[in-house]
Amino acid sequence: MRVLFAGSPESSAMILSSLSREMVDIVGVISQPDKRSSRRKGKEPSPVSKEALKLGIPSYKPIVFDNLFKKEIESIDFDFLVVSAYGKILPEWLLNAPNIAPINIHFSLLPKYRGASPIQTSILNNDNKTGISIMRMSTGMDEGPVYCFHEIDILESDNKIDLEKKLVSMCIKNLGNDLNNIFNNKLTPNNQNNNEASYCSKIDKLSGKIDLRKESTKEIFQKYKAFIGWPGVYFEKNNVAIKIHGLEECKGNNEDLAVNSFRFTPDGLLTKTSDSMIVITHLQFPGKRIIPALDAANSYAKFFEE
Repeated sequence: MRVLFAGSPESSAMILSSLSREMVDIVGVISQPDKRSSRRKGKEPSPVSKEALKLGIPSYKPIVFDNLFKKEIESIDFDFLVVSAYGKILPEWLLNAPNIAPINIHFSLLPKYRGASPIQTSILNNDNKTGISIMRMSTGMDEGPVYCFHEIDILESDNKIDLEKKLVSMCIKNLGNDLNNIFNNKLTPNNQNNNEASYCSKIDKLSGKIDLRKESTKEIFQKYKAFIGWPGVYFEKNNVAIKIHGLEECKGNNEDLAVNSFRFTPDGLLTKTSDSMIVITHLQFPGKRIIPALDAANSYAKFFEE
């Protein structure tokens, strides 16, 4: 099998690395253009581009899908286009380029959660299972027919990072065999039921905002787990956005705490939600480092009293 791979983030780089160890000939890699690094001067390639360089695979980083790029791709003979979180909508000519099929690895059980944030959405909705859909790509967003599914349970303790690792591991375990079965006509795609389709919301920095007065403890914890890493979660106090980097359930009885007020306890910063209370164990003020809530008790006690 000859595969042209398209992807960008670290999870996709791990899948690319695993495919290279299978009986698969990776003929090229398409990834996002190098982006300016926030930590150092200059631009930095995507994790997939780095992995392609490490493996000695030709890589393409098109800014636009112009005729020059089209000619380069059409000069390559390949059976599958395998896409894993590439990050851009692919033109129809590229979907028609492989000899057999353009394949997308989607981290949900389609038609549930079409779009770019299925892992976060499954956590936000408190689902008890999710999985991977191996689908044949079409011009519509995640609307193509599905070859197969691989399911996994979502544990109460799973956050976005945990769940993504599990899904990547499942993909690594099954993708080579799935492609082989498609290659040998042992798997045929089945159309999705569009009447059952749901779509993910776009995630941005504002997605992590918490309204302590209106949201329940359960909703806040699901947000915290879904948005860990990026964009993170935060609340506003005195018109200051304060990020939460550690969160626990309240074990004591502090029902006398007023709505939208805070209290420092030996466990951390205690505050009410719409239905109970939470304890913030680590927090971060704008432009400052992450600190334990008990350190904030010394520096910001007056701030939280106002």
